Amino acid sequence: MPINLPDNGTKITIQNNRLNVPDNPILGYIEGDGIGPDITSACLRIWDAAVAKAYNDKRKIHWAELFMGEKASKKYDGNYFPEETIQAIQDLVVSIKGPLTTPVGGGFRSLNVSLRQTLDLYACVRPLRYYSGVPSPMSHPELIDVVLFRENTEDVYAGIEYQSGSPEMQKVENFLKQEMGANFFADSGIGIKPISPFGSKRLVRKAIRYAIDNNKKNVTLVHKGNIMKFTEGAFRNWGYELAKEEFAAETITEEELYSKYDGKQPSDKIVIKDRIADITFQLMLLRPTEFDVIATMNLNGDYLSDAIAAQVGGMGIAPGANMSDNIAVFEATHGTAPKYANLDKVNPGSLLFSGVNMLEYIGWQEAADLISNAYPKVIQKKIVTYDFARQMEGATEVSTSKFADTLIDEIG
Repeated sequence: MPINLPDNGTKITIQNNRLNVPDNPILGYIEGDGIGPDITSACLRIWDAAVAKAYNDKRKIHWAELFMGEKASKKYDGNYFPEETIQAIQDLVVSIKGPLTTPVGGGFRSLNVSLRQTLDLYACVRPLRYYSGVPSPMSHPELIDVVLFRENTEDVYAGIEYQSGSPEMQKVENFLKQEMGANFFADSGIGIKPISPFGSKRLVRKAIRYAIDNNKKNVTLVHKGNIMKFTEGAFRNWGYELAKEEFAAETITEEELYSKYDGKQPSDKIVIKDRIADITFQLMLLRPTEFDVIATMNLNGDYLSDAIAAQVGGMGIAPGANMSDNIAVFEATHGTAPKYANLDKVNPGSLLFSGVNMLEYIGWQEAADLISNAYPKVIQKKIVTYDFARQMEGATEVSTSKFADTLIDEIG
């Protein structure tokens, strides 16, 4: 069945590896499963209100609904992952999606992982910052303002693993022990962790380019290279190589900062440094201002982005996007929360701020700023959804749609 694109909109195009965004772009959205319809309908209203206010109706997003997950299954005879949707995401360049469930009983390990792998959305980009008034376990959550670039296609998430006792596992075990001299317990489940120069360098390239475009001071390569020298240690080395090969005029290493510049960072240079993964968790608690942009591999990035999200208020307000060189799919980073489905109850913050990042990505900073500035004002009035209300004294608990109404009033 054909996807209906709005008649009055114009598709975003790519010219010289940059987005060419018209004043009436068509953007794709996937409603999502579980709480997806509640938060998506609220967020669409907020984004549209911010765009209308920022540009006096001279700019307007034309939304095209795309289908994946349970809603797709109903429209496409049980197909949760229709090819037509994949093609439309490529064609429209920029899309946003609510949370997706993964069908039980096979077909997909994860719709989200399948989407990333099918479209080669190799960078998961997670901006993590604090909004005043949001409940946080930290004494000074306002010190956290970091953008994390997580490699999306390699590492243990590549899905190359063999079940204990299976014929495939026994083949791999025999090869590793007899041919390669490896020593480990018999009948182990075995996973393969590929980390490539190509995958590592394109991720670090994207992180450094972001740092340059957004006037950030440093990019930190996070790894466990002291133990996994030829995978995670190689990621670190390739990251430094890439910076030297392609960004020599814009970057210096941390070692050069002290040996050449006496520790005083030149205003026109970005510092490239690296930290071991475990110490990074500690430093994000103790000295979070030392990090502007983080580039890391898949598993490290998964743990670290969720941990930092907890410091600034939790997954309920943590935004994210999956990107290739140009195609970007922004998304809610939490799950479908089926027990709250259709109750008009949950916090729309994660999807909301993913949309703010989407507005920034297409260059509509004024609309993005309206939401970012209005949001803390609403939170400080203690008008919040249930998740924040239970952490605040004297809060007024409101529904998802009522929270959207209040935020739209503040924007206006």
